[in-house]
Amino acid sequence: MMDWLRDNVWAAWLTLAAVLGLAELASLDFTLLMLAAGAVTAGAVSAVFPGLLWLQIVVGLLTAGAMLAAIRPLLVRKLHHGGELKTGSAHVIGRTGVVIKEIHPDGGGSVKLNGELWTARPYDEVSTIPPGTRVEVMSIDGATAVVYPIGDPFSHHQPELGQGSGSPETGKDSEPPK
Repeated sequence: MMDWLRDNVWAAWLTLAAVLGLAELASLDFTLLMLAAGAVTAGAVSAVFPGLLWLQIVVGLLTAGAMLAAIRPLLVRKLHHGGELKTGSAHVIGRTGVVIKEIHPDGGGSVKLNGELWTARPYDEVSTIPPGTRVEVMSIDGATAVVYPIGDPFSHHQPELGQGSGSPETGKDSEPPK
């Protein structure tokens, strides 16, 4: 047994790397994966220098240490600190939509959010929000979106009184050029 191990040290290093790699699947912390990388490099050194066990251990430890110091923090930051995943009805909070059916404080209104039709009620519980108004979802109450108006119900802007396009002398609108 010892003769085989002495002749096949690379197989022992690769077996250790495989065990560490499989253990990493259970922990998902990337520490064991970095140690497995050290074992792989130690196995590579053992293929070139089979009699120098001390060199294999040193190279394996240096590789694992470098991976733990340099690569692992990058992987952890990239994979564990992504955007927050919102599931269920929470994904519509903060989104905007358009009122389809007038929203009353007692309910019965509806709003279109991301192409979906939701029942809705006003956030302030006293307002009525007319159709066509842009709203923002403040919260979800059961299957009802609690919304607040953020825009006018009409998409065009009407000039205020006295700001017409007419002449200042007559106060009447001039005719369009022909």
